[in-house]
Amino acid sequence: MKKKIRFFQSVNFKIAIAFILLLLISIEIIGAYFIRELEQNTITDFENLTNAQVESLAKNLTDELEKSDVSRTEANENIRKVLDDFVSSDTLEARVVDDRGLVRATTDLTKQNDVGKKNDLKDLNDFSNSRKKEIIDSGKRVWINIEPIYSSTGTTPIGVLYVRSNIESRYNDVNDVALIFFTASLIAGAVSIVVAVLIARSITRPIDEMKEQALRIARGDYSGKVKVYGQDELGQLAETFNALSEQIEETQDAMEAERNRLDSVLSHMNDGVIATDRRGKVIIINEMAMDLLSVTSEEALGQSILKLLDIEEDYTLRKLLEEPGEILIDFAEKEISEDFILKVDFSMIRRESGFISGLVCVLHDVTEQEKNEKERRDFVSNVSHELRTPLTSMRSYIEALSDGAWENPEVAPSFLKVTLEETDRMIRMINDLLNLSRMDAGNTQLQTEYVNFNELVNFVLDRFDMIVQNEEDPRKKYVIKREFTTRALWVEVDTDKIIQVLDNIMNNAIKYSPDGGVITCTLIETHNNVIFSVRDQGLGIPKKDLNKIFERFYRVDKARSRAQGGTGLGLAISKEVMKAHGGDIWVTSEEGRGSAFYISLPYEPYEEDWWE
Repeated sequence: MKKKIRFFQSVNFKIAIAFILLLLISIEIIGAYFIRELEQNTITDFENLTNAQVESLAKNLTDELEKSDVSRTEANENIRKVLDDFVSSDTLEARVVDDRGLVRATTDLTKQNDVGKKNDLKDLNDFSNSRKKEIIDSGKRVWINIEPIYSSTGTTPIGVLYVRSNIESRYNDVNDVALIFFTASLIAGAVSIVVAVLIARSITRPIDEMKEQALRIARGDYSGKVKVYGQDELGQLAETFNALSEQIEETQDAMEAERNRLDSVLSHMNDGVIATDRRGKVIIINEMAMDLLSVTSEEALGQSILKLLDIEEDYTLRKLLEEPGEILIDFAEKEISEDFILKVDFSMIRRESGFISGLVCVLHDVTEQEKNEKERRDFVSNVSHELRTPLTSMRSYIEALSDGAWENPEVAPSFLKVTLEETDRMIRMINDLLNLSRMDAGNTQLQTEYVNFNELVNFVLDRFDMIVQNEEDPRKKYVIKREFTTRALWVEVDTDKIIQVLDNIMNNAIKYSPDGGVITCTLIETHNNVIFSVRDQGLGIPKKDLNKIFERFYRVDKARSRAQGGTGLGLAISKEVMKAHGGDIWVTSEEGRGSAFYISLPYEPYEEDWWE
């Protein structure tokens, strides 16, 4: 019995965790040093720059304070202009006080009434010294510059310049950088997890493949081969393993051929069997063959096998002898019988000398199998087509990451996001396929109960209302308008499956409605049915597509549907669910004005005493 190894016990996990821990420790050490140095340099540069600007401004204000040829009002205006030229985004207030303690000008619009009045700031009483300090004002850090303004002789202070600057913004800038670094560290950690797992898997993959091949050989399957990834020790081991597998397969094939030759007649006796002589005349025919061909023994014996099977136009006896194998005969194409297909296996009858003495053909009724095979081929073709796009996209992004894009912190997250979205889309598609498969096989049983259909529909619509109301920035805004009958409609349904149908048609209405559109939901009753409809204001569906809209994987606008994340199976599932309930689903549409989806369920009005 194969013992399953947990991921946390695997070599993949051990290699990955070691790689990630080393990376995170390195990032945190570098980050701590970097942020510390950045903060010191940023604050120091800000203080030095502000100090220099304030000193320069104080010198420029000397002339304005000493002017005696202009009025005080005009002088104050000139000082204000000088201050306005100095003000930057970081300046909270610049104030000039003269040697008499009067405020001459300020850049704070809320304090313009202080101009011409006595200064009320205690720090400006001392004109003798230049002072610089950092204070906390209203919970924010502020840088204060108090610079004396000297006369033109440079000896006597004639005023003082007071400047308050917002140094908190510099701290915030450093914090923003720290946050960016922390976020980048998290992203780098996430990318490192993927890269580490990929690297670890590249080491353990050959070992896992050899283990799986060994299990297949133990079960008798020799078709697989171990892929050789290199010329190292693991590569040499893989080549040796493949050689051993080929030798075992050859021996098994030889034994199987002998067994098939001995059992060829006995193994097919439950099917139709016909034997001919070397001229192709029928000499043996069993009951099953006669039933399949609708002939009697007298009609068949002595007749050419080509005529009996009605293949004279396509085959000759020489061709059947030279290329024995199997052919399919579709009697519906020959207008002999409707929906009847035979598979005929031809084998030559050889003597020990090698002389060909006739043919043996085995008839199989494969009508149902061929019908299922055609449906399977169509289904596989559709599934392959639908899976090719996300797989191709994922491969491109993963190859880019493998080639080094994982080291780019700006590109790698978007690549990983696209890969995850494509993976989620394939998972949704596979889940839908499983649901359809269970419905096709009849393995799905309805868990029905009597429910108030009005309340059930309101429950679903309330969830869609909550999506818009609770999200701060919804991708698409819409309004759901309800037009319901006031009468309580009790129907017998499988609640979960009906909710799935309602979700499907509501999601489609939202996807293809314009932003801010109105989705109208109507619930009415007829004599024998409850009818619920959903009408949107979208682009509508062309008339040529209306009859195909419920087919599996059918999309009107394939590019837009894939961009919206749909699988192309929602409406097909909805149709199967409604069919299982004995109801129906249909659509009407007008291009450019929207579409309306309707569902109908059987309904029998009840009287109050019926429940009693």
